[in-house]
Amino acid sequence: MSKVAKKPEKETLVLGLDPGTNVMGYAIIAVRGARPTLIQYGVIHLGKYGDHALKLKKIFERVLSLVEEYKPDHVALEAPFYGKNVQSMLKLGRAQGVAMSAALYREVPITEYAPKKVKQSVTGNGNASKEQVAKMLMQVFNIKEQPKLLDASDALAVALCHYYQNGKHSAKKSGSWSDFVQKNPLRINIR
Repeated sequence: MSKVAKKPEKETLVLGLDPGTNVMGYAIIAVRGARPTLIQYGVIHLGKYGDHALKLKKIFERVLSLVEEYKPDHVALEAPFYGKNVQSMLKLGRAQGVAMSAALYREVPITEYAPKKVKQSVTGNGNASKEQVAKMLMQVFNIKEQPKLLDASDALAVALCHYYQNGKHSAKKSGSWSDFVQKNPLRINIR
């Protein structure tokens, strides 16, 4: 009887982005099998550019260079949260649109995730703080030092969220109600 050789699993790369107009976070993870691996993460400093149009140009160029260098299979972005300052929201939306355009220019599929969805996926708590998210990521990826700017860990969280949402893995696996009842008979109170 001969052994059938296992087909090697394809590596999937995910580029996570946390759009911003002063600091933009990015992260690249590789997924092969059941374990994501951190390739790189960091920030793009944009505060030194006074003109908003120039910031948008720099976002496009840097995201495009990340896409061209790493050739990700997917781009995951954190969707802007709703704030009270309309001008800030407008600028943030433009930054996100330019980042999306850079990925679309190279025909990389894009998925957006709400901030609460990202936090829920990574920590199990949709109201987790940025620091709690960063600490969880340090455990998952065996990172020794928390980044100075949490925009980098936010981008990493978006990439990991994409992995959890599109794979068979999640930070907290949930089954059906019947599974819950079977595993927790003392927690059920029928009146």
